[in-house]
Amino acid sequence: MPLPPSPPPSSGQRPLEGVLVADFSRVLAGPLATMTLADLGARVIKVERPGSGDDTRSWGPPFSATGATYFESVNRNKESACLDLANPDDRELARELARRADVLVENFKPGGMARLGLGYEELSAQNPGLVYASISGFGSAAGAGLPGYDFIVQALGGLMSITGEADGSPCKAGVALVDVLTAKDAAIGILAALSARAATGRGSHVEVNLLSSLQGALANQAQAWLGAGTIPGRMGNAHPSIVPYQLLECADGPLAVACGNDGQFAKLAETIGAPELATDARFATNSARVHHRAELVPLLEQALAAAPARIWQDKLTGAGVPAGQVATIDEGLDYADSLGLDPVIEVQDAAGRTVGKQVRHPVTWTPPLAVRTQAPPALGEHTESVLAWLRS
Repeated sequence: MPLPPSPPPSSGQRPLEGVLVADFSRVLAGPLATMTLADLGARVIKVERPGSGDDTRSWGPPFSATGATYFESVNRNKESACLDLANPDDRELARELARRADVLVENFKPGGMARLGLGYEELSAQNPGLVYASISGFGSAAGAGLPGYDFIVQALGGLMSITGEADGSPCKAGVALVDVLTAKDAAIGILAALSARAATGRGSHVEVNLLSSLQGALANQAQAWLGAGTIPGRMGNAHPSIVPYQLLECADGPLAVACGNDGQFAKLAETIGAPELATDARFATNSARVHHRAELVPLLEQALAAAPARIWQDKLTGAGVPAGQVATIDEGLDYADSLGLDPVIEVQDAAGRTVGKQVRHPVTWTPPLAVRTQAPPALGEHTESVLAWLRS
């Protein structure tokens, strides 16, 4: 017996319409991955602990009028059903959900789902088409017993060693970046597995872990070690291979300036009234500028001290030099809105009332896809209807 149909789309199509996702994940990486699938049209049933639910329901302040903003950021377009997995009857209902699902996402400690009779081997035998995604901190081998906290992975994985001022302490990123990266890797893996299933009829076990996702995102910094034997260090806001590509002080504060090539540097030098810098042998090429960074930066800041950062942003942008002031979150969203990027959506409750705003799914399509704007669910909001369906 199928689930009741989703509300009709407002326009276009939803590419994952008809895909059922059993979401046994909590906190950030798993819920963000499943919200991505929900945004694309999948029906996501979020399985939560009775009474408390996802840990992030209590992670605040800040709280909105409807709950913890942390929880709300990664749980829209889902249904919440409470199951006590320590209870045999509820475990059987969880297995029934998995038997009916196209995708299952979990971030229990490795082996935890198997001990509940919800592991990949058991469930795939009953549902061969199931795409089963496991998210962990350090994989399912020697690191299986290690707790997967974003902050710890940023430390152990090398990211903190390249984040912060050269003479200061290592710093984490200002958001749980590793969780976000892992969520995107998980969503990519799930979509690839669904594509393969369309050809073979069989699902697969998709495994991602925070450490691998972080190290896969280190890009040029990791390759500096692997390819050249160079261990990168902290450089504040500077770039190890491009100059100037950092914050530069103006009359009233910092300005981000990013010269990706020699032509842009020449435009920078001319715009700030120091054209001779572009012909100086120490600064004429990017390689030379990297070697003479300590000499160049004070000269640039001496010229930039003549005007406020906003004035320089406008002048440099007009000259074709990438530049921007350091914005707060609200200013950044306003800027995106001014560019016509429509960064914010309104979300509605089951009665169609607008109950809040969220950052929209970042991808757009032509022709446009239908947009789902269902607010994150209250704890157990859909338990009754979901359990009635599972028992039918």
